[in-house]
Amino acid sequence: MKNSRIFVYVMEKKELKINADKTSWYVLYTAPRAEKQVRDRIDALGIECWLPLHRAPRVWSDRVKIVELPLFNSYLFVRCTDPELRNLTRVYGVARIVYYNGKPAVVRQKEIDAIQEFLDQASEHVLCPGEEVEILCGAMKHVSGKVKKIKKNHLVLYLEQLGATVCVKLDDVAWVDRLK
Repeated sequence: MKNSRIFVYVMEKKELKINADKTSWYVLYTAPRAEKQVRDRIDALGIECWLPLHRAPRVWSDRVKIVELPLFNSYLFVRCTDPELRNLTRVYGVARIVYYNGKPAVVRQKEIDAIQEFLDQASEHVLCPGEEVEILCGAMKHVSGKVKKIKKNHLVLYLEQLGATVCVKLDDVAWVDRLK
């Protein structure tokens, strides 16, 4: 009976050691707008780090520029062991580890792959002024026009056929290239 207790204790120790060496994807919460700097600091430590970025147009009074922005503001994915994760809280810019049910949130590889696939599909084309789009719904369905301005959720389109300018929701248009 005494030997069986020792055996169970030894087995538990081995399992703990195996889990300590296993790497998983975890989520870190960073200081606002510090995602790229924190990513660079963690990369310098030799720990795999992934910051999903997407390209989006930003409008200033004199120009439109395509910039890379984090897909999830203030969130960063790291692949490391549990002990390494605990040390990452000391990295400047890391606010905290994201927890779920009292444990560090583990993200499965298939979820990371799904985010990557989404980004690959979304990054095929970024809408810019001057491009031709087609309206998908409403009274002007199937009418095409050129993008004049990009607002947050709307586009200002010039409809050459009508000689008019209209404001359309971003979700209600598709790039003409995508339709062909």
